[in-house]
Amino acid sequence: MEIATFGAGCFWGVEAKYRTIKGVISTEVGYLGGTLKNPTYEDVCTDKTGHAEVVQITFDPNVVKYSDLLDVFWKCHNPTTLNRQGPDIGTQYRSAIFYHSEEQKIIAEKSKLNLEEKHVYKEKIVTEITTTSTFYKAEEYHQQYLEKKGLANCHI
Repeated sequence: MEIATFGAGCFWGVEAKYRTIKGVISTEVGYLGGTLKNPTYEDVCTDKTGHAEVVQITFDPNVVKYSDLLDVFWKCHNPTTLNRQGPDIGTQYRSAIFYHSEEQKIIAEKSKLNLEEKHVYKEKIVTEITTTSTFYKAEEYHQQYLEKKGLANCHI
């Protein structure tokens, strides 16, 4: 099994999207990329911790490729808006790929470059590609939030 971690705005809809993919074993939403240890949702919402809302995905690379997960990432949010997704504004909503290996870094950078060269987006892609750091699992009520509420999706 491998792990992939993406920040694409509010983690609820992003998590729901990844849970539908064959080869995804599990998902967890949480916070990554900041300075505060053990942040809470309330902490992250202050926009002062530096954390992004992320989805951490455990997947079987024999069933689904990391590059396929990246394709979903690019399509499920707007990677050209800095620190914003739709009505959600703040660094916690930034577009980010947190890689877990040198191979993931290379694949992510090539994927981003390919989109830029093909001019898929009118604006410049602002997605950060950064090594992973400590992942803090979000509070239980955030896990599989849309499923718990009986909703199929939110903004994506």
